[in-house]
Amino acid sequence: MKVEGRSAIVTGGSSGLGGACVAALAEQGCKVIAADLQEPSASLPDGAQFVKADVCDEASFQAAVDAATSAAPLGVLINCAGIAIAARMLGKEEPMALSSFSKVVQVNLVGTFNAIRLAAWAMKECEPDAGGERGAIINTASVAAFEGQIGQIPYSASKGGVVGLTLPAARELSRFGIRVVTIAPGIFDTPMLAGLPEKARQSLGEQVPFPSRLGTPAEYASMAMSIIGNPMLNGCTVRLDGALRMAPR
Repeated sequence: MKVEGRSAIVTGGSSGLGGACVAALAEQGCKVIAADLQEPSASLPDGAQFVKADVCDEASFQAAVDAATSAAPLGVLINCAGIAIAARMLGKEEPMALSSFSKVVQVNLVGTFNAIRLAAWAMKECEPDAGGERGAIINTASVAAFEGQIGQIPYSASKGGVVGLTLPAARELSRFGIRVVTIAPGIFDTPMLAGLPEKARQSLGEQVPFPSRLGTPAEYASMAMSIIGNPMLNGCTVRLDGALRMAPR
């Protein structure tokens, strides 16, 4: 599907993986909504605009959808918004707070579903292209969905849920010509890792068989654009991890 002349929404679009997707889409002539709770730290490219939006709130995210559809027919949703909490289920003093688990699942899984359902509702009203396609939805999971480490139960469970909804969502939306694909990145150089010491970041990168480094947001965006451009990619989860398989800790 060609993105020129269409609009797109990128959740978590102010920085990191989402910020790179905003730039890649705008470069191809797409009208992009960077939907995020935090404003971008740098200027957005031409053709992109920031809309403050909470993926967990129906009215808030609907405003992002409305902004996209007022600019051009909505053709793309990329879900990059997400959070992580590192904590063991059984801590030294007490069990993990249930609220910690619920918060991560609410943002990463429920928020992804909320964005999909509202964006797909708008996409189905668009005119299909010559191949019958109306839209492409890309979700962000993680290799933690498959090899979650100790201390990652909330994050792994939420990302496993994103993987699990991919195929049934793709099957349901197929009659409208809307595809659903999930990317499961490995260790990427994002704001989540920005606060780590350089030695720690280097050590993480060395765990990747090849290339032995952290992935870049631009590489994630490149995969997202490849998915958008290839209509046979549908209902699947693509690992983007340099052959990484996570150890227990």
